[in-house]
Amino acid sequence: MIASDPSDIALRAHVAPPGWQPPRPADRYNLVVIGGGTAGLVCAMGAAGLGARVALVERHLLGGDCLNTGCVPSKALLASARQAKSQDEVPDFKDVMSRMRRIRAEIAPHDSARRLSDAGVDVFFGAAAFSGNNTVTVDGVELRFARAVIATGASPVVPRVPGLAERGFLTSETLFDLNERPAHLAVIGAGPIGCEMAQAFRRLGSRVTVVSRDDEVLPNEDPTAAALVRRSLEGDGVHLVLGAEVSHVSDDLLHVQQGEETRSLNADAVLVAVGRSANLHHLGLEAAGVRTDHGRLIVDDHLRTSNRRIFAAGDVASGYRFTHAADAMARIVIQNALFLGRKKVSDLLMAWCTYTDPELAHVGPQSAELEEKAGRWHEVDLASLDRARTDGLSSGLLRLAEGRDGRLLGGTIVAPGAGDLASVLITAVQGGLGVRDFASMVIPYPTLAEAFKRAGDQANRERLTPLISGAMRQFLAWRR
Repeated sequence: MIASDPSDIALRAHVAPPGWQPPRPADRYNLVVIGGGTAGLVCAMGAAGLGARVALVERHLLGGDCLNTGCVPSKALLASARQAKSQDEVPDFKDVMSRMRRIRAEIAPHDSARRLSDAGVDVFFGAAAFSGNNTVTVDGVELRFARAVIATGASPVVPRVPGLAERGFLTSETLFDLNERPAHLAVIGAGPIGCEMAQAFRRLGSRVTVVSRDDEVLPNEDPTAAALVRRSLEGDGVHLVLGAEVSHVSDDLLHVQQGEETRSLNADAVLVAVGRSANLHHLGLEAAGVRTDHGRLIVDDHLRTSNRRIFAAGDVASGYRFTHAADAMARIVIQNALFLGRKKVSDLLMAWCTYTDPELAHVGPQSAELEEKAGRWHEVDLASLDRARTDGLSSGLLRLAEGRDGRLLGGTIVAPGAGDLASVLITAVQGGLGVRDFASMVIPYPTLAEAFKRAGDQANRERLTPLISGAMRQFLAWRR
């Protein structure tokens, strides 16, 4: 964040208030929350709202990645990029970043220290560390607890590329501090963050090159769906160098190895977007008897660590590093930690969305697991819908996986607003519906949601075997 920017000053006044006076600690807390991102905030506010005595410790900024360096700033940037595309003009980059910071500051009161305090949460700023199996120390102050939750989030992984540190690079934590548009942005990584920011900066006027060791963009997604996103990126002018990696950096040049070929990139800025790792350093986990494995917290299906008093939620404890996943996990922790609940994280129906244009939304198990479980697939080309024609959409996809029992397991959507369309699929899966059930739904015309109804109609037509068709013709002939 920029110390002199008025919006960033306003933001900090909410999420890291200068001169904040910590309260006098309670003798013992029902719940001590370490980390003030989404998972921590939901745990703290939810528990306090149910009558628990709660303390929350945050070492940096309340709101975590979502507010400060993730969802909010990135989606504000993407909105500006979409507008630039629709108007076919390159906006003033400083105006774009100023708008992003203003929006971030406007949302900040929802995650503010004052809101937490007014709800009955004792807020402490500083680095927390366990000092025993039921105590946490922050700036020399000891907080005793009946239960605690680790919600410290995750940080960007930086690849070990010789010369990269000396050359300098951006991550999702520093990207939004930019005030000058890079003439040429190199993005290392073609996952969700890499693809979203590559498309955004290209539409905002930068040349963009994406380098990824994977052979396709969004390698964890349905390959057919990811291919549509790739086509859109390339259509915007993003240069993709796939199946490659940056071998080293010298003289500010990125040397890229792609098979037997070596090339050099001269970029004004480099964005590293190759993944995230859990924030576990300096937490004193050993003192609390909390075990880890290769940098990962060991948690059971109830989100409990090896210390039965201590739970974990959010990015620090899950491979699903999404704000909504952190929210859902926090709700499980509240029930299990405070009310002897037995809620399981494995029972969650997970969904996510990559906010490229078009968006790619997915519901259910990861694509590879879904392929193994599916008994039948149903596909609809969204470009064939009337709404797609009126809106000038040339591509889109609805791909649904049905189990062997006829119930929906999940699926993937590629379309503008796919993240919103995913709610239809989420409701259907949770309700135990099959694809044919979509045929009886009354869906407004013309919308892209009609794709679900079309999938239902197609599934019903597939049931019309020659034998059934023949029997129906005979019956109708008799009825004449």
